[in-house]
Amino acid sequence: MGIIGRITSDLKLMLQRPPRQQFAAICHRTKKKTGDLEVLLITSRDTGRWVIPKGWHMPGKQPHAIAEREAFEEAGIKGKASLEPIGYYTYMKKMRGGHKVPTRVQVHALEVKNLMKEFPEKGTRRLEWVSCEEAASRVDEPELKSLFADFAKMALPAAPAMKKAVGQA
Repeated sequence: MGIIGRITSDLKLMLQRPPRQQFAAICHRTKKKTGDLEVLLITSRDTGRWVIPKGWHMPGKQPHAIAEREAFEEAGIKGKASLEPIGYYTYMKKMRGGHKVPTRVQVHALEVKNLMKEFPEKGTRRLEWVSCEEAASRVDEPELKSLFADFAKMALPAAPAMKKAVGQA
């Protein structure tokens, strides 16, 4: 089989497979002085793009627990994630061999309780707290941009709606 045949075969396989699944957190907090909502953005380790903490399925762990764990490992965030997802987005994940695979990300809201000084990926990423509007302008994925816009609207009615979203009502 020539190179064209192999490329065609690989392409068919990529298009036939269901998307990979990841679980993520939109980490949020309220500024003490102003009461403004802030969300956390982190940079990816490989490209430096602005992203949210996310990771692959872990056997025996529920999706919201995976989102909590990834927030801690990647950004030192301790908090409580919503049991139900607030939305989804898709992107093409670049794998080790350089090929890209379609990946669907299930997103949970995570209310930040503590910021840890030490965490596994400290020093490998930049972290910034920004408004939802700023977050939407920095991320590349159109569906994630929409999630930030929707999250800002959900947070507008203030505490009661936010507490319900994160399962505290």
